[in-house]
Amino acid sequence: EALAPYKTKRAIFIAAGFGSRMRPVTLQIAKPLVKVNGVRIIDKLIDGVMAVGIEEIYVVCGYLGEQFAQLKEKYPNINLVTNNMYSEANNISSVYLLRDRLSNTYISEADLLLHNQVFDKYMFYSSYLGIPTDETDDWYFKTNDRGTICELGIGSRDCYRMLGISYWDAEDGAKLNEHVAATFHMPGGKDEDWCYVPLVSFKDAYHVYVRECAMDDIEEIDTYDELCAIDPSYQNFGK
Repeated sequence: EALAPYKTKRAIFIAAGFGSRMRPVTLQIAKPLVKVNGVRIIDKLIDGVMAVGIEEIYVVCGYLGEQFAQLKEKYPNINLVTNNMYSEANNISSVYLLRDRLSNTYISEADLLLHNQVFDKYMFYSSYLGIPTDETDDWYFKTNDRGTICELGIGSRDCYRMLGISYWDAEDGAKLNEHVAATFHMPGGKDEDWCYVPLVSFKDAYHVYVRECAMDDIEEIDTYDELCAIDPSYQNFGK
């Protein structure tokens, strides 16, 4: 009973994007549905949240959205949400569609290749996954003396490499409902990456911690060459 307020209620997977850097594969297959060594990328993520008892699962799809119906064969209880704005707005549009379901919720990019469990049944604070690093040219964040995220950007030293899996507690999820909608309706708001809402635009309203993980836990496959390096069977794709 004491842990009940901290139980993770749901997971939202953002899967609406084009995955353009992984062409030619993503000309035919939505990126989260690409199989890596025989397993779809998104399957490992869904299996990860289900393993800790999360049953309320949403997949927000857009580009090649009809392909995601195949997930219902293996996961009949997942909820598929169509984002018709995917070609004209950033990923904030996907979060906007489910803005009233962000409390006690994981929000995750759907194209991360999960190797080890990073999801928990109980969470006690809002957080983002990050890998400690001496230097990165990718998205990063830094923390203050309290251990909460105070800086977000691209390329830095002595920082955390940002991974697109976050958790939002009950209080912060309620704030996000309001702040995501406010940002979305601002001039230019539809072009924002959704993480800017709590980490930049309204950062004074949140205390978001970093949950450390290792390079071996999650792999980001951004380009076709990176996919071929992990799974050589794609080297002659489409030929």
